[in-house]
Amino acid sequence: MKLLNTKTSVLIFASTVMITTQLASAQDASAPAPSVIVTTVQEQNITPELTFIGRVEAVNTVDLRARVEGFVEERLFKEGTNIKKGDLLYVLEKAPYQIAVEQAKADLAGANATLKNARSDLKRKKDLRKKKVVSEASLDTSEASESSALASVMQAKAALRRAELDLSYTEIHSPLDGQISRSRYSVGNLVNSSSEPLATITSLDPIYVTVPVSDKLILQERRKGLSSEAPVIPSLVLSDGEPYESEGRFDFINTEVNQNTNSIITRAIFPNPKHILVPGQFVNVIVRNKETRSELVIPQASVQKDQQGYFTLVVNRTNKVEIRRVQVGEQVDTNWVIKDGLLKGERIILQGIQKVKPDMVVNPVEEGA
Repeated sequence: MKLLNTKTSVLIFASTVMITTQLASAQDASAPAPSVIVTTVQEQNITPELTFIGRVEAVNTVDLRARVEGFVEERLFKEGTNIKKGDLLYVLEKAPYQIAVEQAKADLAGANATLKNARSDLKRKKDLRKKKVVSEASLDTSEASESSALASVMQAKAALRRAELDLSYTEIHSPLDGQISRSRYSVGNLVNSSSEPLATITSLDPIYVTVPVSDKLILQERRKGLSSEAPVIPSLVLSDGEPYESEGRFDFINTEVNQNTNSIITRAIFPNPKHILVPGQFVNVIVRNKETRSELVIPQASVQKDQQGYFTLVVNRTNKVEIRRVQVGEQVDTNWVIKDGLLKGERIILQGIQKVKPDMVVNPVEEGA
């Protein structure tokens, strides 16, 4: 009797479990499919772009140096202001050099007088030699004296030019348009050719931005025929997040790879009429292609990543969920460019990803519906 009761209990328990399972299955079958927000794979014209960190550099920088020795008599500029090419900036003491010029003029006058006398003597000797009144040796001496006097005149002229040049160096003019730094010397300081620069002039318009680019990227572009005239446009984003007002152009690609960073320096030139860009500052350089291309794009929120790579969940024609491996390209705003794995018009799950799994039937609701 006990054995019979045990078998009966087992049968009753098994029947209960089966009934419960069937009821659960029936409830699952009758449960509505979960709703998910879907969007379709779109084709979009995009302009490829890359972002780099660049450093602003001046096109020209000139150190003003004294070329002669003297005390600074005048400083004729305000520090930090814009100056023009040819502006007089410093005046050194002129008196010693003016005296040297006067002395050189006097030496030249004396040399000219000696030359004149030597030529007169030579002419006279030649006339007398024709009459055989003077010897050949005396004529030779006069010719030598005339040549020596001529050499003295040439030396005196050179000395005068040197003195006048030294005098001109007492006035220091700007060799270019630009902004001048603070003056390292004040009026009354003694300066000479071995002194530190008096000041520095930096040209600000136009201005360079140097951009280190990875050797790998440059190599890819070289295969396409890279040159400084490549069809790309550089633009800038400043440190405050605001875009710079003008676009630039690339004008130089270095011929060597930096072995420490494995990068190549490229250089772009930008107009800078308001002097917003200052040498030494860092900027974000956005490099975009001049030509657009058509690509498939999907929202970044619809793309997930696991150990095997990127994937997205697709809703097929029967509203079943499929997992689809995709190859992504660059980011464009809030979208991914899809290189492989999807077709235009396919539906992908944008919201509700956590509620579904592959092969599950869902209720797709179009985004914005």
